Amino acid sequence: MSADSKHGHGAHDEAAHLKLYFKIYITLLVLFLISVLGPVVGDLVHSKALVLITAFGIAVVKAYLVCAHFMHLNIEKRYIGYLLTTTLVFMFLFYAGVAPDVMEHHGRNWQNVAAQSEVQRALKEHAEHGGDHGGHGEGHSGH
Repeated sequence: MSADSKHGHGAHDEAAHLKLYFKIYITLLVLFLISVLGPVVGDLVHSKALVLITAFGIAVVKAYLVCAHFMHLNIEKRYIGYLLTTTLVFMFLFYAGVAPDVMEHHGRNWQNVAAQSEVQRALKEHAEHGGDHGGHGEGHSGH
């Protein structure tokens, strides 16, 4: 095989890679636009589901595209995927383990005094203003 034929295959492979990367780039731009417009449309039609899908669902797809193609995870050895999956599982397990305590104002052996006092302050301020629902971006939540 001559040097010219090797160069020819390299140029073809490079052109194919550039075409693929350009398609991914355009896809990422379109997904970005959808993720920006999704919450706007969701607010107009009062759909929190649309906001969540466009914000988080599309973010997951964009992250996958970036990881798979620009970080070249699609050509790495198989154990890289296992490591990534194991890391994600441990991250979700950690979140599931600490979320009940962190998201509450008290736990079995502790209390979040700062959060409790802030809630009391806000309730007192709310009562002093007559409990009106206007002006702070809060909708009527049917208390």
